[in-house]
Amino acid sequence: MSKLVTIYGGSGFVGRYIARRMAMQGWRVRVAVRRPNEALFVRPYGVVGQVEPVLCNIRDDASVRDAMIGADAVVNCVGVLNSIGKNNFDAVHHEGAERIARIAAEQGVGQLVQLSAIGADADSNSEYAQTKAQGEAGVLAAFPDAVILRPSVIFGHEDEFFNRFAGMTRFGPILPITGGDTRFQPVFVDDVAAAAEKAVLGEAKPGIYELGGPEVETLRESIDRMLDVVQRRRAVINLPFGIAKLQAAIFDFIQWISGGLIKSPLTRDQVRSLAHDNVVADDAKGFADLGITPTAMEAILPDYLWRFRHNGQFAAIQDSAKNLRTNG
Repeated sequence: MSKLVTIYGGSGFVGRYIARRMAMQGWRVRVAVRRPNEALFVRPYGVVGQVEPVLCNIRDDASVRDAMIGADAVVNCVGVLNSIGKNNFDAVHHEGAERIARIAAEQGVGQLVQLSAIGADADSNSEYAQTKAQGEAGVLAAFPDAVILRPSVIFGHEDEFFNRFAGMTRFGPILPITGGDTRFQPVFVDDVAAAAEKAVLGEAKPGIYELGGPEVETLRESIDRMLDVVQRRRAVINLPFGIAKLQAAIFDFIQWISGGLIKSPLTRDQVRSLAHDNVVADDAKGFADLGITPTAMEAILPDYLWRFRHNGQFAAIQDSAKNLRTNG
């Protein structure tokens, strides 16, 4: 365990998978997070003392620098989907990413990996996409040899995509969505972690990689796929963008007057993002350039969405019993 990687946001959805992979590679892993006491679950990823959560606020130079001391590689996984308070899009995606890259260059870090997103565009009407692009520009200006990973929507056991919609099926016969015709290329979280692992190990050339799974689907098609897995029938209603914007404006107002205590389930910025396809560009470098074969959704979704079925883990047993009666 001679090498050390600092993973900012290493206890998050993607970061924990990267942390586990780097521990398996024999690296020491420093998980830099705002609340180390809530990240203790990462310790068993390695032997005693190999994986350690440490306190860090990426809005502060000294905090970022302290978490990076002695690191051979750095991965930045910090991101937010909802711009609230001091941890808003600009502070996290733009200034935070730029700060980490600048200090990594000052410290002489060997490898830097920045987790961005497909759709990052400085000219976008979405603040999320704008700040992701600004963060990329800041990273490359300070650390030209950085590897930037742009995944499409990420799925996996802890995701906020399929889990969220599957949870909504419990509350009634209607499932409202927005941007039903928008195309996505869902990518498995551990495949993204594998790409980051290769970058940390120096097995990926510097540059931007767009990461998408083997299937390109509209949001409506992905919801239908989820409904098949959870074995529920729901009327999927695709709300027009005008109605969705009005609804999101109300949610944003409630979030604002509550001081962020009540988080908006759908923001105006998310509605703007949903109007644009989220797929790998034809000329982009991707998994093939990294020697990684992306995982199909059908191989993973049943492993964690079964709990949303009417009978949960017993649904498969019940289906088997029905087959026995039929065959008998």
